[in-house]
Amino acid sequence: MKNGLIITPGPTEVNERVRMAMARPITNPDLDPDFFDFYDKTCDKLKKILKTKNDVLILSGEGILGLDAAMASLIEPGDRVLCLANGVFGEGFGEFAELYGAEVVYLRKEYDDAFTVDDAKKFLTKNNGFKLATVVHCETPAGMINPIEEICPVLKEAGIITVVDAVSSIAGQEIRTDDWGIDIVLGGSQKCLSAPPGLTFLSISKDAWKCMEDRKTPVPGFYTNLLKWRQMWYKDRVFPYTPPISDIYGLSEAADVVLEEGENIYIRHARIANAVRDALKDAGFKIFPKKGSEANTVTAFYIPQGIDDEKFRKHLWDRYNVMIAGSWGKLDGKVWRIGHMGENAREEKLFRFFRAFELALKDFQYPMPASISRTFSEKL
Repeated sequence: MKNGLIITPGPTEVNERVRMAMARPITNPDLDPDFFDFYDKTCDKLKKILKTKNDVLILSGEGILGLDAAMASLIEPGDRVLCLANGVFGEGFGEFAELYGAEVVYLRKEYDDAFTVDDAKKFLTKNNGFKLATVVHCETPAGMINPIEEICPVLKEAGIITVVDAVSSIAGQEIRTDDWGIDIVLGGSQKCLSAPPGLTFLSISKDAWKCMEDRKTPVPGFYTNLLKWRQMWYKDRVFPYTPPISDIYGLSEAADVVLEEGENIYIRHARIANAVRDALKDAGFKIFPKKGSEANTVTAFYIPQGIDDEKFRKHLWDRYNVMIAGSWGKLDGKVWRIGHMGENAREEKLFRFFRAFELALKDFQYPMPASISRTFSEKL
């Protein structure tokens, strides 16, 4: 494998401080009380980032583990689950809910169209009886953000447990978990926090814990059973399974990096995102999601007619050592995606990307109206 510039929507480049933290000597995380305290302190850092007083857990697995664990722990066969689906991950939430026997009802929109608070209110006037609702904050394959700050309070007022996939937005776009009535927020280590992939973390409200504890049937599984953490970690002070200590060292340092930057981290992501989109538009590219719904952590834009998606991205990587992403599902072969999150949301990295991108486009005889890299710098 070669070292190149990876401008994809995660995993991102890892901060050097995080790499050094992961090299620390390990202890026995199942027995060392100092590590118990370290785990607690790392969770407290994540609470500050999520702006919550709710419990936070770090689980030993990539972000999908958190989604799976939330669905497994909350859902019993026959429960009605509302899935807000306007993208690949929104649809995927429903598939996970169905795995655990839920009666899934979808509120759908097109993949370029963010949900509105009116969508939620209108739907709930005609549909009810939901135990929980799922919504994706950043639909990464589409580069789109859903306004959970407006939607989740409406769902919460209707007595619905709210579960939010914020894997690609945490630390890139502000999340106020408690203020917005979110019961479970799901995050991952490899996106805006810029740590290696391998950990998921989630906040769990009192209402969500009660929902799990009131189950009439056992949670189907062990690794995905959040109630095991409720009993073993919070009461018995024992980890349900051996935690990956070096990964948690890295995540803790990544959280420090985020907290040290403070609220400016959101300003940085927004500034970079706007400059990226403006530069692309000035060069004749069309941004995928509708105006006003673009995420600050990833940009999706239409592939120019006549350019083969896979051939171009392979050429960009092989010749210029730069990697961007295509997309999935309905958007496969239609859009390219640039990840400007965490350590990748830096002017020098995006300038280097755009310089390679415009050279690769010239190789494919794409007519360039102006230098995208120069335009990007001017927009900042």
